[in-house]
Amino acid sequence: MSTPDPASGFTVLIPARLASSRLPDKPLADIAGMPMVVRVAQRAMQSSASQCVVAADDTRIVEACHEHGVRALLTRTDHASGSDRLAEACSLLGLPDDAVVVNVQGDEPLIEPALINAVANELHRRGDCVMSTAAHAIDNVADFLNPNVVKVVLDRVGTALYFSRAPIAWWRDGMDLLHDKSRDMVLPSPPPLRHVGIYAYRAGFLSRFPTLDVAPLERTESLEQLRVLWHGQCIAVHLSAHAPGPGVDTPQDLQRVRDLFTQG
Repeated sequence: MSTPDPASGFTVLIPARLASSRLPDKPLADIAGMPMVVRVAQRAMQSSASQCVVAADDTRIVEACHEHGVRALLTRTDHASGSDRLAEACSLLGLPDDAVVVNVQGDEPLIEPALINAVANELHRRGDCVMSTAAHAIDNVADFLNPNVVKVVLDRVGTALYFSRAPIAWWRDGMDLLHDKSRDMVLPSPPPLRHVGIYAYRAGFLSRFPTLDVAPLERTESLEQLRVLWHGQCIAVHLSAHAPGPGVDTPQDLQRVRDLFTQG
């Protein structure tokens, strides 16, 4: 099956919320002389997107974006999730239901433009899916066992079967190996997959998503994408050859990214 031309069009939306428990005013954190959210938008604008828009909850974010030539919308402050904020942005932009929207997180200043294109193309290619996302092979046991590293398992055509914080897929004798201190644990084959938190949506589905009942599995795993599967919808998954650049959740993450920008 051929891959659609990225020029067929998609919109990048970047949700940006000023409040952060671990890193206050995170979108405005300085990275080499520019606010982080601007750095994210600049990377996203290197993709094939027809437009790139920040969906912000505070006028300070909007003003910072405008100062650096980045388009930004002011959205409500009471949204429960980034998906709700994106749904409002779709309405404000007047996007048609069949438009493809890529959600790039506002704390990913090293996001690869090629990954944005790939996720958008995956959704263009998969008319049976309402969303697409990305994953890459896990190459170490620590990540496989880490509940903060979300795993995904796929069917034969690359559609998500399940997302979990648990180590999946788990092989039959894995528990014995885990508890056998005399042997080093090795990963199963084929390698498990780490989910990458970038999403493309069809705008019509994104607008409906906040109205869907929260899924029991979503509450259990604290993973919003499980609501999509629980309601019988499909998510296509692009397999990336490598892990994305580091995101920013903590002051230590911010310093690491600042160092990378200084070195680069």
